[in-house]
Amino acid sequence: MRLIPVIDLLDRQAVHAIKGERTRYQPVKSVLCDRPDPLAVSRAFRDRLGLRDVYVADLNAIQGFSRTIHRDILIELVRGLKLDVILDAGIDDIIQAQEWIDLGIRKVVIGSETLRTWNVLRDFPAAIDPDRLTFSLDFHSGKILSQCPALAGMMPIDALRHLHRSGWTEAILLDLSRVGSGQGADLALAKEAHASLPLLNLLIGGGVAGADELTILKSTGIAGVLVATALHNGIIGSQIIASL
Repeated sequence: MRLIPVIDLLDRQAVHAIKGERTRYQPVKSVLCDRPDPLAVSRAFRDRLGLRDVYVADLNAIQGFSRTIHRDILIELVRGLKLDVILDAGIDDIIQAQEWIDLGIRKVVIGSETLRTWNVLRDFPAAIDPDRLTFSLDFHSGKILSQCPALAGMMPIDALRHLHRSGWTEAILLDLSRVGSGQGADLALAKEAHASLPLLNLLIGGGVAGADELTILKSTGIAGVLVATALHNGIIGSQIIASL
């Protein structure tokens, strides 16, 4: 099982995400480095924890404020630090996705939160190699967040089934109500999702709290876990990561 560290970017700083309440986000305080500089944080993930994947959420882009404010940082992550970047930057069309891939981004994320039309679900994997795509099923307290009414009205498992039928090979279950809380991931949903769709590469994000939880998630067949807070506070360190 992959452990994927998360960096939330806001105004060129790495910030601590709390339950999707973006007005509360503050610069990251971490045992891994002494400042919230995203390059320093990413370098610590690589050098101190041995992690080469990094999930980056560009909050300025996701909220529609600016799509370019972090472009140089993202290019440095790819070309300077040689990291495999999974990028969520409010991408909602194929041209944007391909531009990021051409710049060296390993995978682009299409998030349900910014999805506007149902047809997009089929369009992306038809136009871009599915191995370069990840769909983020963003939800809060069990309700899918999306500008697409059809998707917003679905239950998470039904949405995953539709994604799989549409050609997607990887999806994230991202529970924003748990992000940064340390209260634990939704283990029941993770187990149900993998049992229902064993061929879909599933990643879990939101609230992952410690080593025991990682062991349980691994045993369910989950492919990867997105983690931030538990890395920054030192609860999950290099020895735990090496054991996965």
